[in-house]
Formats: sequence, C-alpha cells, structure tokens
Amino acid sequence: MRGYGRDLIAGIVLTTLLVPQGMAYAELAGLPAITGLYTSILCLLAYAIVGPSKVLVLGPDSSLGPMIAAVILPIVASGGDPGRAVALASMLALLVGVMMTVAAVAKLGFVADLLSHPTQLGYVNGLAVTILIGQLPKLFGFSVDGDGLFAEAAGFVRGVANGETVPAALAVGGLGLLVILLLGRFAPRVPGILLVVVGAILAVPAFGLTERGVQVIGALPRGFPPFTLPSASWADLGLLAVGALGITLVSVTDTISTASAFAARTGQEVHGNREMLGIGAANLSAAFFQGFPVSTSGSRTAVAFRAGARTKLTGLVGAAAITLLLVLAPGLLRNLPQPVLAAVVIAASLSLADVPGMRRLWRQRRVEFALAAAAFLGVALLGVLPGIGVAVGLSALNVFRRAWWPYRTVLGRPDGINGYHDVRDFPGAAAVPGMTIFRFDAPLIFANARTFREEVRALARAEPKPRWIVVAAEPITDIDTTAADMLEELDEELNAAGISLVFAELKSPVREKIDRYKLTRTIDPAHFYPTVEDAVSSLREDVR
Repeated sequence: MRGYGRDLIAGIVLTTLLVPQGMAYAELAGLPAITGLYTSILCLLAYAIVGPSKVLVLGPDSSLGPMIAAVILPIVASGGDPGRAVALASMLALLVGVMMTVAAVAKLGFVADLLSHPTQLGYVNGLAVTILIGQLPKLFGFSVDGDGLFAEAAGFVRGVANGETVPAALAVGGLGLLVILLLGRFAPRVPGILLVVVGAILAVPAFGLTERGVQVIGALPRGFPPFTLPSASWADLGLLAVGALGITLVSVTDTISTASAFAARTGQEVHGNREMLGIGAANLSAAFFQGFPVSTSGSRTAVAFRAGARTKLTGLVGAAAITLLLVLAPGLLRNLPQPVLAAVVIAASLSLADVPGMRRLWRQRRVEFALAAAAFLGVALLGVLPGIGVAVGLSALNVFRRAWWPYRTVLGRPDGINGYHDVRDFPGAAAVPGMTIFRFDAPLIFANARTFREEVRALARAEPKPRWIVVAAEPITDIDTTAADMLEELDEELNAAGISLVFAELKSPVREKIDRYKLTRTIDPAHFYPTVEDAVSSLREDVR
C-alpha cells in the first residue's frame, strides 16, 4: 500500500506540471490551450493500458510543438479557423498513431537509429533556438508575423524598437521565467512552474494586469474531452503525412532514449517495438478527442520518478486529476497570463539546448561537430520539418562516408611484440620480405571498391615490389557483387605483374560468398589462410 501511496503523490505532483505545460505546448503548436489538457488525459490513459514502461510519462512535448505548427499553420493560414487547426492536428495525431502501430507490428524499432547523436544534438539545439525566438514576442506582450527564424527574430526586434512591448506582460513573464530557471537550477525539487502559475493567476486581479494589457487564457470549456472524428481534405493529407513521418521519427528516437535511461534505474528492459505500440495507442486515443501528436517527456518522467512513481498508477492519477479540473473547476485557470505560458515554453527550450554537448564534440571529433552544426543550421535556416530531413540525411551520409573512406593501413611486426600491427602505431615495425600486409577496416562494397583497388595498386607499385599482397581481412564483414567483380579484375592485373593477392582471417560467411561468386577461378584457392601468421609462414616456405 505504501508503494501505491507514493504513486498517488507522484500523480498529483505530475499534474502540477502537466497542466501548465500541456496548455503552453498546445499554444506552441498553434492550437487552443484546452487541447493540451485534452491530449494529456487521453495519452496518459492509453499508454497506461498499452505501454510497457511503468514510469514513462507521455504528453504534449516542446520538441513536437514546432513540428505540429509547421504542418498545420501553413494549411490554416494566418488568422485561420482554430477549429480547423484542431481538426488538422487531430488528423496528424491519427496518422502518427497509425505509423507507430504499423512500425511496431513490423518490428521497425531500429528506425530510432536513423538519427545519430551528433545530428540529434544539432537538431534539438536548432529547435531550442527556434522555440526561444518564437516565444519572445509573446513574453513581451505582442505578436509578430514572420515565416522562419530570421523573419521572426527581425519582427521581434522591430516590435521592441517600435515600442510594442507591454511592460506588465514582460514583468510577469520575465519574473516567471527567472523563478522557473532559478528554482530549476538551485532547488529542483521545488515545483517552480506550479509556484509561478499560481502566483501569476493571483497577481492578475491583485494588480489589474488585464487592464494593463496582459492577455490571459480565459475560461476553459467544462467537461471531459468531446469525442470528435479527425478530418482533413485529400489535398491536405500529403503535407500531413510528411509531417507525421517526421514526428514519428523524432518521437520514437526520444522515447527509446528516455526509456533506456530510466530502464537502467528501474531494472526494466527496453522493448522498442512495444514502446512504439504504446506511443501509437496514445496518439490514436488523443486523435479522437481533439488532441494532437504526443511523445515521451524526459523532464516530466524525471519529475514523476523523483516524486516516487514506480507503477502506471501515476499516469492514471494525472489523467484523473486533469479530468476533475475540467469537470469541477474549469475557470480556475482563466486568469493565467499568456506571457507566463511563454515563460514555461522558453524554460523548456533552454532545457532542450545542449551547448556543453556541442563543445564536447568540438574537442573530441570535429567531423561529428560539423554534422551537428549542419543539422542546427538546417533547422534554423530551412525550418523544423526540413531540419529533421537534413538531420536524417546527414546521419545516413555519415554512415555512407565511413563505408566509403574506411580506415586502411599496412601491418608490420614490432620488436618484442607478438603478431602484426599497424605501422602508424609502431613506425619501426618490420615488414615481411616479399610481402605487404594490408588491412581494410570495412565491408567491401560498391561504395569503397574503387578505394580498395587504388590502395592495393599503390602497394603493388612500391619498391621493392612485393610477391604477395596479403589482405588482413578480419574487419571485412561482407563482399558485394560489385566488389567481387573488382577483385577478379584486380587479381588478374596483379598476376600479370607477378604479384599474388592473398587473404587471411576471412570470416566463414564472407568466404562462402567468395565461393558463390566463383572468385577462385582467378584467386588461387590455396591463397586463403586462417591467420596472417599462416600466410607469412607459407610465403617463407615458398621462398625456400
């Protein structure tokens, strides 16, 4: 019973975060604040039933908000019907739910690997800057019309320069942001967002903030979220589907990483496909109750975990508490200032940013820092949805680059050390007379077949000319048909020059492919050795 008591308390603590963040992230997505509460209720209920993790918390997410807005706002257009925006967001959630479910059934959990850590780091940093710039006008009490990061930044600067700032809005929003950040830094166990929200609601009538130009969210609709069928025109489905695909990828990546972090603490195992099924169910449920796409929240999961959450009861308590709020006291939040919601979103954007991670990449590996920087610029210059495409494309190109230009070296025998080692690590390593030992650290495929051939040709032209070029083939895990054709031509070319192409330490599955390709028509079947040492001994005996 004591365990369930902790979950009950954790559920109440979680609710204090779910309510303001849910409303703030709904507005970040370009939707009415109430939809954030509707979404929170349904996704918590659905994940508690279907999701595998006992502690993960799903809901509206700061990283998905700009993506949702990037999809629906161009369709609705500036000043469009909020009802249509909600309908489009619900259809987006439906598509995400379907994609998640199909991916889970097809066991496609590996798609989370499409975003490498450097590109993911650059993407979220770009997202953090995009969110920050987008929310600054709201924090200052005015709005701007701008499409893209630079247009919004320019609009904000013009607004401040033209005197559009509402001092009371900036005061309440800026103070709220300062309190959230300070408590998060120095007293993380104190519910800073709750204190700011309650204080701001009380300050509105006490200081007459509405008369001073501060916008508030107003009374929320009473009752449980209404059942509504998502709808969209055929003309809109193409853009919605593209957006849903990007949201699905980001959501899966975020969920798998968050689940892995908390599984280590709770002793659970991560089941990627079951997690996708749980997220799919959460999105499908939200879609039919005026909700929008959701993902796992690392920050809210951490809050719930610190408060004692150990079972799915925590999420159920959170859903029930939000429902009671809407049924019994929907007017409780009517005086919540819009600048405070902006402060909540800005605080979330700052928590997304990982500048130390970028510095670490700069110190450790400049190539991966360049990938992160390119992903950052993709989001900042092209927008959120193109940015995710840039991030995925860069991850794929980085994998291809490593296969295209793998590490390759010559091996020698250092004094006093057994075996044959990289001559770059051991410059004094002795070469075997009449032999060059070449190591190629990648599968031999179409992308790097030319590189392999040119390296071997260069070794064949060296003086003194080797009799054998031995490929230390343990790192070669595959040979495709393009590489096989190259090997056949290369072997004939080397034979004409009096040089034999020899393989050592070739893995059995790869050796079977050699036989299947009938490469032993040109490569001597006797020139395949279990170890480099065996190849060296064979050449020495041949010399004798």
